[in-house]
This record gives sequence, C-alpha cells and structure tokens, in this order.
Amino acid sequence: MARLPRTIKQVGKRPQVIAGTAAVAALGLTFALAQPSWGSGNLVTPAQPGSGGTVTLSGGGDGTATPIKHVVVIFDENISFDHYFGTYPNATNTDGTKFTAAANTPAVNGLTTSLLTNNPNGVNPKRLSSSQPLTCDQGHGYAAEQKAYDNGLADKFPTYTGVESCSSPDVGVPGLVMDYYDGNTVTAMWNYAQNYALSDNSYDSVFGPSTPGALNLVSGQTGNGYAVTAAGVKTTDAGVVADANSSGIGTVIGDPDPGLDDCANTSDHAVMTGKNVGDLLNGKGVSWGWFQGGFGATTAATTTTKAVCGQNHANVGGATITDYSAHHDPFEYYASTANQHHVAPASINEIGNNGQANHQYDLSYFYKAIDANKLPAVSFVKQAEYQDGHAGYSDPTDEQHGLVSLVNALEKSKDWKSTAVVIAYDDSDGWYDHVSPPNLNSSSSAVNDALNGTGACNTQSRLPLAGIEDRCGYGPRLPLLVVSPWAKANYVDHSVTDQSSILKFIEDNWGTGTVGAGSFDSVAGSLNSMFDFDKRSSHRVLLDPKTGAVVKD
Repeated sequence: MARLPRTIKQVGKRPQVIAGTAAVAALGLTFALAQPSWGSGNLVTPAQPGSGGTVTLSGGGDGTATPIKHVVVIFDENISFDHYFGTYPNATNTDGTKFTAAANTPAVNGLTTSLLTNNPNGVNPKRLSSSQPLTCDQGHGYAAEQKAYDNGLADKFPTYTGVESCSSPDVGVPGLVMDYYDGNTVTAMWNYAQNYALSDNSYDSVFGPSTPGALNLVSGQTGNGYAVTAAGVKTTDAGVVADANSSGIGTVIGDPDPGLDDCANTSDHAVMTGKNVGDLLNGKGVSWGWFQGGFGATTAATTTTKAVCGQNHANVGGATITDYSAHHDPFEYYASTANQHHVAPASINEIGNNGQANHQYDLSYFYKAIDANKLPAVSFVKQAEYQDGHAGYSDPTDEQHGLVSLVNALEKSKDWKSTAVVIAYDDSDGWYDHVSPPNLNSSSSAVNDALNGTGACNTQSRLPLAGIEDRCGYGPRLPLLVVSPWAKANYVDHSVTDQSSILKFIEDNWGTGTVGAGSFDSVAGSLNSMFDFDKRSSHRVLLDPKTGAVVKD
C-alpha cells in the first residue's frame, strides 16, 4: 500500500449521538490458533468559592481482598486486538525494533494463514511498517460496527467501518481498516505481553465509540443519560429518545461531550445520572483519582467566563494536537464526580482524596503523586491526545513513549510491589478483528441496532440488562494487559472479560459493592486468572520509551 503521510489532519467531528432507549509465506511467518512526558503549559490553580482549600483524607485503601493495594488503569484509545496483536508473538523483523519471542511464548487467537491470505472481507490484512505510524481514523459508530460483524461472520469491515475520516493523499486506500502492526512497531506492548499477562478474549462492553467505552469502564452503564444544551438546559433535540421505562432518560451511543465541563465543545452535551466507581470508592473511604493530559486549566474560570484547557503538543508527524478531550473523561458526566472548572488540587495531600479538585486532575499530578509517595489506591490515567493511540491525531509511536514513561515511573516507585497496571482501550476504532464478540446483552432498537439485521442485536439469545436498549454487547475485541509483580509471566489469558471487568476487580478488591441498576458489572468476567496471588515476582521490566525494547534495570 502507499506510504502514509507524516502529518494527518483530522477533519469533521466524531458522531455526537445519544440514542433513545426503545502475504504470509513471503514473510516467513507461521501462525497458530490459541486454545479456547506529561503536559507542558502554564497551569493555573484557580480558587473555587466555598472550598477554602480544605482537604478531607479518605484513607489508604489497605483493606483489600488481594495483595493489590494500588490499581492503575491506563485507558488508551481506539485499537482492536488484531490491529496490535494479530500476529503475536511473530514479528517480521524487517524494520523498526527487532522482536524475538521467548521459546515458550503461548499463541493467541490471532490472524491465521487463511485470514491473512484468503480473508472473508475480500481484502487481506496487510502489515503496517514502523515507518507508517500515522493512519486515518476509521468508522466506529454503534450501528456501523454491528454491520461490519454481519451476524457474526466478521466479513463487512471495508464496507461499514473502513471509512477514513482524515485529510491526506491516502484517503480511500483500499483495505486500510484491515491492516495491523506487529512487534517491530508496537514493541513495548509485545514486551509487556512477554513479561506479564495478556488477554486475547477481552471486549468492548458495547459497540460504538469512545464515550460509551469510558462510561462502561467506570460504571458499566450508558443507559442513564440525558442531553443538555451548551447552557445546561435539558433538551430532546440532540438525538435523545425518551425511554418508555424512565421518562427522559436515554442511552449514550455516540460521543457527546460532558455537560458538566467548562472545556467541553459548544454543542452536543450529555449528563449521566446514577452511580460510578468514584462514588463507590468515596463511600468506602478509598483514595482514587482520574488523571488526564491537558486537564489543567491554562486560563482560570471567572464568574462570567469558563476555564480554558489550552495545553497542546506536536505528534510524531508535526501536527499540533490539543491535549484535552472532554468526552474522554467519564467522571465529568456525573455531578458527583465532576470538576467543572478544572480546579487544581489545593496541595499534594489532596491528590486521591476529597477536596476542591473532586478527584479530577491534570496528568502532571500523577507523576507528582508518585514522587511524593502519595499514589492513590485507584488511579485512572488518560494520556494527552497526541499520546493516547487514537488514529487521526495520535499513533503507536507517540502512544508507546507516553505509556512506557508512565509504567517505568511506577516500576521504580516504592509502591510497585503492591501495584497492578491495567492497560486497556475505550473502543476498537472500527479496525478489523476476526473474532465475533460473545452475546452478553441484547438490544432491539429499530434505528440503531443492525448486527442480526435491521433492529436486532443478539435478540435471539437474551434480554437486555434492566430492560435498557441500545447497549448491545459485547462489542469488538480489544487489547488488555496486566503489568504487575503479581501478574502471571508470559501468559495469555483466554477468559471472557470486558471493560467492566476492570470495574468489577476494583469493586471486589476494595469491597465497595456494585453499581447495579443494569450495570455490566453484574455479568462481568473476572481478571483474577491473569494474576498469581500466591507468588509475587521481584522482577521488573523497564523499557526504552523510544524503541520499546527491554533495558537493563
């Protein structure tokens, strides 16, 4: 295929929709099917009326069900399992960073010879080289992804999700949606899999884009939202169809920005009701925080103006990318956990605890917490956009740099011996993955569902959780890794899990209780098989952020 350009400009905007609730031999590769730098910018610390800078400590979260006292969830963007791990552990080694797997490395359910040479989509997957990190964003709407899976045949990706939404000379390259990277480009990911635990059977809780994935991570629930105008007035004019069972409440299937965030866009907002994991952790006095690149305000809010989130960075192609994306922060959709004006914590002691920032922080505070030995019990980390892996404005190269820098910092910290890092993704971006998702929740929206024909998604197998439509799942298969001294080494887990399995692990480990109300946490598979809680390893694997290669401790 034609070489992709070094700079790609995103055009248009992601769908802002809330739905109503009603050539292998030449490469010399063989494949086996498995058994079933934080942000720059001048941050300000505006005062919040009535806060007084008071800090209420909420405990250290020591009473855990496992030896894990610190969970760090690195939640990156828009990657299917096959896109990063389809040929694991076999790398071509013609370019990039050389990768040689250990002799005893287990196989994954990946791209077989047949799928690479005679794919049912009519277009064969092609390897993207290390000189092609910049690609276009693919179509990844709720209905489009269902249509791509076509009754479980997974044979319609070029037709329905192979829609590139960026401006470049290579728009329309045939079959880009089918293509994949190997360990010569996503070297760090493959090295983490070599030394820790990888799942090849983990899924997006539902079909669709970023916001549903983020909401499912923290609540397992997308069916308790409503649309508001930019001024915060409830409306029925932004793609919300009233649920017959709960008047005025809809299901989020698109990417509306949070209606409780100064740095949201000027339209297409949503607010969520109900509980999230932050509420559960607060109820148990467990320290926690969401840390996001660019969250810190560069211009403070006033009585008449909103805060501005103006941090930005250049990606590997030289394009300037705004760091903060409001619809990537799920806690900003909930009144109980939002930090609407992006107020900074009053002091280092507030990080993870109740205070004026309400557990929502700029990414820089995560590194400050590590340096001060004040890592919260539960941390969610969202990189700045240029490093979050999202095609169209980010890339595997920038993603690797940010991710490895963060994991290295944790591995060098005093808390590493009790830490589990979970590397997960919000959605697949529509990238091809050959595994049809298991049926866990049905939906029969005449407008939005299409997996089994118009108006049907898994309706043959089960009823929707709590009767809430437009949450058909599971969605596409996504990468999931656990990096921890308690993780099984060079291990591939085949247990069925989803985004809410991370939520469930946190709930179970700290005994918070569940979200309930139809949350996916009630049916989530366990992450426990990725750990060996009887044996902690003293080994730590530090990587080179630039190359992803293992470096000496």
